[in-house]
Amino acid sequence: MRPHLVLVHGSRLASSQWLPQVPLLEGRATLGLVDLPGHGSRDGEHFTLARCVTVLDEAVDEAPPGAPVVLVGHSLGGYVAMAYAAEHGPRLHGLVLAGCSATPTGPGAAAYRLVAAATDRIGPDRMTRVNNRILRRLYPAELIEPVIAGGYYFTPTPAAWRAVMDECRPDMLRGLECPVLLLNGQWDQFRLGVPSVLRVLPDARVQTIPRASHLSNLDQPEAFAEAVMAFATSLS
Repeated sequence: MRPHLVLVHGSRLASSQWLPQVPLLEGRATLGLVDLPGHGSRDGEHFTLARCVTVLDEAVDEAPPGAPVVLVGHSLGGYVAMAYAAEHGPRLHGLVLAGCSATPTGPGAAAYRLVAAATDRIGPDRMTRVNNRILRRLYPAELIEPVIAGGYYFTPTPAAWRAVMDECRPDMLRGLECPVLLLNGQWDQFRLGVPSVLRVLPDARVQTIPRASHLSNLDQPEAFAEAVMAFATSLS
């Protein structure tokens, strides 16, 4: 039976982040594209990890009967996926943690606090223009315009990353029984945290996407999709 992939987006974006992967995965898996609280279709909701776990549980419930469920989280979505797996691990057949191998403490956490503070200071309109300009320089229009059209969601960023920094640690996955894939871009600074995750999950699989940054699903859409599908199909 085809796997069911629940895809969880990163910070400030929405489920539209996954639009480059959709045509590469459709027909090979069923897809559940999640908007986290405060993002996309849930723009009016307050971000808490507890609410995120409920939202993911609802998405898991939508899997076709008998389909193996693989939870795929990127960046913020990866830390949220960790929180879900810590509570509901037996519901998952597999877990893909993309761009979230670093433990959110120390200098990395300070960097996110600075980003959140800068966003508040600059304001959403100007940040939108900055983001649009950067993304349009980095990616072809046919790939990035649908992602941009999904909007940016700056309001929940401080609460989201405060929750991640306060609550999310590799230790929360200790004892998790489903297979785990740590998927990172070659140039993603979060990849440096892989050894700390492996100390908790020594059997986790590790894969690096060549010529990809933190936004590996945008840098190398095909390679990202193939890595996820290879992992998901191996579970059966």
